[in-house]
Amino acid sequence: MNPLQMPNMMFSFHRGWDELIRIHPSVSRLFVLMVLPLSLLPPAMIYYAGGNYGEIFAAGVSPAQWHAAAAIFFIAELLTVPAMATLNYLACRANGVAAGYHECFTVAAIAPVPMWLSSLVLFVPNLAVCVTVGGLGLLCSLALTYRGVYALFRMHEDIRALQMATVITGAGLLAWLLLMQIVLVH
Repeated sequence: MNPLQMPNMMFSFHRGWDELIRIHPSVSRLFVLMVLPLSLLPPAMIYYAGGNYGEIFAAGVSPAQWHAAAAIFFIAELLTVPAMATLNYLACRANGVAAGYHECFTVAAIAPVPMWLSSLVLFVPNLAVCVTVGGLGLLCSLALTYRGVYALFRMHEDIRALQMATVITGAGLLAWLLLMQIVLVH
């Protein structure tokens, strides 16, 4: 899959998605070549920002606490993607959608890419900028989820794809909030 196709994938049911369906990368390949390296970005940025100007984000939190939170966040991220794939699969079964675990994992692996990339904004020591870019990353992830559900689950109805994407997005937002709690509570 060409990573430069990612912006197209947010706005199209076919551009980028058709190539991904044709290539059909294995779950392990997606995990090793996409999930693992990209999920390193947020913990690395938390480690950096927390150690250098963490007081902008949370007063009274020591750099050591930020560093521990980054490590925990990384482990939680790695567990979240397969958990989301399983939730996607269960949602498919409950709604009579004939998508296998592979397609569900693919959506779970691709949807968080904008959020992972948006963590690079932590180089900017400004809470408002970080929240804005993080929000944009979340919106892009929502778009990828919707388009991915439609394309990879071979949906033929916009409304049904939107319904499935809403269920998956709801679970994804819950997972994202839990990940944020890990950072903020630790």
